[in-house]
Amino acid sequence: MSWGCGLCALLAGGALLVLLLLRWLRADGDLTVLWAEWRGKKPENELRGKVVWVTGASSGIGEELAYQLSKIGALLAISARREDELERVKKKCLQISNLSDKEILVLRLDLTDRSSHEAATNSVLKHFGKIDVLVNNGGRSQRSLFVDTNLDVFSAIMELNYLGTISLTKHVLNHMIERRRGKIVTVSSVMGIMGAPLASGYCASKHALQGFFNSLRTELTDYPEISIINICPGPVQSKIIQNVFTEKLDKSIENSGDQSHKMPTERCVQLTLVSTANDLKEAWISDQPYLAVCYLWQYAPTWAWWLMNRMGKRRIENFKSGVDADASYSRKKK
Repeated sequence: MSWGCGLCALLAGGALLVLLLLRWLRADGDLTVLWAEWRGKKPENELRGKVVWVTGASSGIGEELAYQLSKIGALLAISARREDELERVKKKCLQISNLSDKEILVLRLDLTDRSSHEAATNSVLKHFGKIDVLVNNGGRSQRSLFVDTNLDVFSAIMELNYLGTISLTKHVLNHMIERRRGKIVTVSSVMGIMGAPLASGYCASKHALQGFFNSLRTELTDYPEISIINICPGPVQSKIIQNVFTEKLDKSIENSGDQSHKMPTERCVQLTLVSTANDLKEAWISDQPYLAVCYLWQYAPTWAWWLMNRMGKRRIENFKSGVDADASYSRKKK
């Protein structure tokens, strides 16, 4: 009887491991994110009625954040440089939610104009009286080889993605320290964990954000109700390619390529809100193979570099031939 029970337990354990492996192969988030989605706090319970300030809200992840937050009843301040696009986003938010006009504040903001950040923060506080969540989403990506890229491009990337983000954070954090509570959510990237060709400046800015916010978190131990949350998405369907930095500041990419192979923006935002509701310190949100490479980068970085080097060659070949750089090794969507 004991041998039979042992064999059954072994088979059951093996079957469970196989199921877990199959689930992980189809995963689009790290283990803590998926667990939080299954058993954790729900965004609609945790964020309803909260004042959430989203930067970069005129397109992509920021725009979708505005839509999903409005549906669950969060009060919104939405910012970007293009005020007309923000008005478009606000109009749709009002159509799909029960929010009133006064519960969505459109606030034009240029992250590179650091002298304006204190006034912008005061405008949100004057309108709502508080800021519960700041979502640092504003920024631009890059598509250019380092050897071809002017140094002023790298300066512009750091000014926008890094310095602009921490400048705004500083003003909002002062308010959160006074209240002794709040959440600062920063949309970083899996490129803030590892590296990739054609994006050396972008990767540098995201590594800088990771280092900064991981350090800031340790400085806030006297404020346990203030959460520092880093979101690291992989490739996501958006118009980000149309607005990337290239080798020259005045040059853009005309063709954004096929986006169907990338993670849908809606899913990325769903997991971002799950991470926010559950105060996850860092969340990896990506389809395979990026998710697998993130794990490999943590535990076997030399092997991960070898794999990324092979993938990177194809990425550069695609770029030079006018194909979307991520197309060849992102999982196809059905």
